[in-house]
Amino acid sequence: MPDHLHLFASPGRPQLPFENWVRYWKSQFTKRHGMPEQRWHSDHWDRRLRNDESYAEKWDYTRLNPVRHGLVARAEDWPFQGEIVSIRY
Repeated sequence: MPDHLHLFASPGRPQLPFENWVRYWKSQFTKRHGMPEQRWHSDHWDRRLRNDESYAEKWDYTRLNPVRHGLVARAEDWPFQGEIVSIRY
């Protein structure tokens, strides 16, 4: 999406508060890809997934978001999608 990001993540260090992980992720992304005219919101919205069914439901929602917003005709046509690593659930 041009104005927001959907990210499935598993921080992996339970002692690290999720808010700190998000802040770190944003800083690293900005250092590598930052553009001065683009800014992160200071906050974030997160959703904790608790079972395979909700994971699949949220994945489908995310995948179809560009279609719902009229950016592509099919989810497969959206160039900014994919899985870097599989999250064991």
